[in-house]
This record gives sequence, C-alpha cells and structure tokens, in this order.
Amino acid sequence: QSEKLLDNFSISETEIEEKNWNEEWEKSINIMHISDRIVVKPSFREYVKQDDEIVITIDPKMSFGTGEHATTKLIIHLLEKYIKPYMKILDAGTGTGILSIVSVLLGASKVIGFDIDEWCYENANENCRINNVSAKIEIRQGEINLVTEEDFEMIVANIQMNILINLAEDFRKRLKQGGLLLLSGLLKEDEEEVVRKFCKNGFSLIETRQMEEWIALVFQKI
Repeated sequence: QSEKLLDNFSISETEIEEKNWNEEWEKSINIMHISDRIVVKPSFREYVKQDDEIVITIDPKMSFGTGEHATTKLIIHLLEKYIKPYMKILDAGTGTGILSIVSVLLGASKVIGFDIDEWCYENANENCRINNVSAKIEIRQGEINLVTEEDFEMIVANIQMNILINLAEDFRKRLKQGGLLLLSGLLKEDEEEVVRKFCKNGFSLIETRQMEEWIALVFQKI
C-alpha cells in the first residue's frame, strides 16, 4: 500500500499590482547636502550649483554609497579637512566610487579604488565617467593584493570592522611614512578594538568623529 503523501491542496490567486520598479527606486534617491560645500545628486535630478559648491553625480545601481549613510558623510567631512592637492589616495572597497570622486574633486592628483564586487567595479567606473574624473581615477576589481603600489599619502576605507582589522598590515605597507588612514563603517562600540589593533601596527590615532552611533577614525603612519 502506497503512503498517502498529500491530504489536500488548494490554489489561491493574488493579483500583484504592476509597478515601474526603476521609477520607485528613483523616487527614493534624493539630492543630499553632505557638507557646506559638497552636494551629491543622482543623474535624474536637476540641481543648480551654488557659489563654490562641489556637485557630485552618483547613480548607485546595486552598490552601497549614495552619501546618505552616516559613515560616508563622516569620511567626506574628513576628506575635506585632510586632502592636499598632491595626494595619491587608495580607496579600499570603493563601492559606487563616491570617495574616489570626492577626493579628486577636492584636489587629489591620483586615486586607485578597488572592490571585489563586479557590480561595484562597473558602477564606480560609470560614476567616474559621469563626473569627468576617469583620467585621475583607476578602479580595479579584486582584493588589496591587486594594489602593489606603496606610495600612497592617504588611504580611505569605509567597510566592516572585521575586514578593516584584517587589512591593518596591508594598509601600513602601502602608505608612505606620515601618511593618513581614514577608516569608517564602524560603530562607537568598535572603537577600542580598532584603535588597539591599528596602534599595534604602527599607527597613531589623531582624530575620532561621531555621527549617530557611527564613528570615523583618522590614523597617521608613524
């Protein structure tokens, strides 16, 4: 006798309202005043530049980094403070490329950004083109071992704490003596562990900034 596998079944039908999902997504992305000078906008919104503002166009596609998150804002504020015109910068986990683009528009002479994600690689390149900064930014797809240069004046990284901790020695190796390391993607509760790790790896903490529950740290290679 075969087992009775199915007692009963029913079919229900639900009608799902058709939506233009692209249009819905576009509605959620706004023009953002990140600081007094820096404005981030999507390509499909018009904005008239005021005085000495720097207007950056970012279409995020699938990547994190529209400028809306506190950690992105924190790093951008720090870039405004610390960037010098001659600087060569490494952008670790570049995402949309927003930090690379901001760096160049603030005066950096060369930026190399890398990300393991193919979507991010394509999106960052596209955003560099939109902002006419492709000549000064090189985006690479892969991990930090793709970056063999060791002459960066600054490294920026807005990524998760566990990844940052593992990159401490890689960052130190690629940074010039006296170079700056700007880290975010961190919660206030992560501060002690991250500071301890980087100070053990030849860095000195020079600034901490907080926004909501998030922090950004600035270290100098000693």
